[in-house]
Amino acid sequence: MHKSNKIRFLVLGLIRDGNRTLLAKGYDPVKQQTFYRALGGGVDFGETSYDALKREFQEELQAELTNIKYLGCLENLFTYNGQPGHEIVQLYQCDFADPKFYQLEQLEVIEAEDKHLAFWLDIEDCKSGKLRIVPEQFLEYLID
Repeated sequence: MHKSNKIRFLVLGLIRDGNRTLLAKGYDPVKQQTFYRALGGGVDFGETSYDALKREFQEELQAELTNIKYLGCLENLFTYNGQPGHEIVQLYQCDFADPKFYQLEQLEVIEAEDKHLAFWLDIEDCKSGKLRIVPEQFLEYLID
């Protein structure tokens, strides 16, 4: 985890497949709340966010990306597990190079020692508020 008094620089990938988008499931034990967010991770010093996006998907899913397009920058102030957080997020739209990823209902994401699941979720369920999406500004990019 990161120190709460530091801004974290992240990159996230928005992957769509028709009316679905791929989001990882998370849980805040203090709030007792489930949330979903796009896949990605930290940008290392000396690395571009574009290269970090490709690296993160390779490390976490053994997946190559294609059609990578920069969408924008988000700033996210939040509380997770009782601790304040601050993130600057570079957001890209992208596709999987291998079509097999679109056939799976869920994907196992491996991050360091952690494993969690990502799901293809209905975009309308995300936009309607039925599912909690973080950061909330991400929803603006799900509009057709």
